[in-house]
Amino acid sequence: MNNLKQVTHIDNVKMSEDGTAVIIIDQTKLPAKTDYLTLRTARDIYDAIFELKVRGAPAIGICAGFGIYVLAKSIETGNYEDFYSRFRQYQEYLNSARPTAVNLSWALRRMEQVVVKNRELGVEKILELLEQEALHIRQEDMEMCRAISEYGLSLLKDGDGILTHCNAGPLATSRYGTALGPLFLGKERGMEFHVFADETRPLLQGARLTSYELYKAGIDVTLICDNMASLVMKNGWIQACLVGCDRVAANGDTANKIGTSGVAILAKHYGIPFYVLGPTSTIDLSCKTGADIEIELRSPDEIKKKFYEQPMAPEEVKCYNPAFDVTDHTLIDAIVTEKGICRAPYTESLAALFH
Repeated sequence: MNNLKQVTHIDNVKMSEDGTAVIIIDQTKLPAKTDYLTLRTARDIYDAIFELKVRGAPAIGICAGFGIYVLAKSIETGNYEDFYSRFRQYQEYLNSARPTAVNLSWALRRMEQVVVKNRELGVEKILELLEQEALHIRQEDMEMCRAISEYGLSLLKDGDGILTHCNAGPLATSRYGTALGPLFLGKERGMEFHVFADETRPLLQGARLTSYELYKAGIDVTLICDNMASLVMKNGWIQACLVGCDRVAANGDTANKIGTSGVAILAKHYGIPFYVLGPTSTIDLSCKTGADIEIELRSPDEIKKKFYEQPMAPEEVKCYNPAFDVTDHTLIDAIVTEKGICRAPYTESLAALFH
């Protein structure tokens, strides 16, 4: 149980005591090393988000809230117009780091509203309110993770085999996680699960992070290559698929780590429930369908060179490296949020969460 608590309550994104820096665990170094990075400048924060040193939709949102506060605090002016102009520059710069992950823009807009709504109070008071809002974002995420974990656990049975893709555990959030949250919560209550974790090419978040978190927590986990998912499903070893999300369209189409849609197609073929777990902050009702979601393209080196001592393909070979794909809503059995479990038709059940 001590190991479980250490895993589920890890402080992977926090603010320094003097409020001049964001402190994160560098997830690119895990599991070999646990390195903490201190982010003080706009470039530091941008690079940490872009380079996936901090990753996972909720964790990105928390980092953005802390980050924009740290940068706002560094603005040397008492004039509101000058302050807001500089704030907006920082906001737009950070927002450009990961275009698909809606929690980034959500958190930054939320912080901006504090600045806009309190302009009459002066810059000093606005800074106080920004700090409070950033802390609220993190506290709400903790409560959100617990609620999602409770709802998600209601869909599972003791002894179930679970397939995961990418990482949506404590490292991607502030506490239990989203897609992995039910597994940790179930473990606390004496339930046993048998998890098959996709390695999740090309950045191996499943291998480096999910298998690490589950193993450290004492949850039975078996690492598999992405292209082994069909076989373990066919063998009858999987009773549910749990994945996170980076953006959910109004119709239920969901953007998540590349390869997620393939898992959903396989699950549909084998009659296995496919569940998406994430906070309501990832739901974008202004985005009608998955076709409207911008998909981030990343460096070819992530395919050809990263994690290899020598390049695994000729230097001249072209690469297509989208960070995400979109899972069609017809392949999703339920979308689990902190406000409840949504089922089709998602245009109605998702919209109802906001009324």
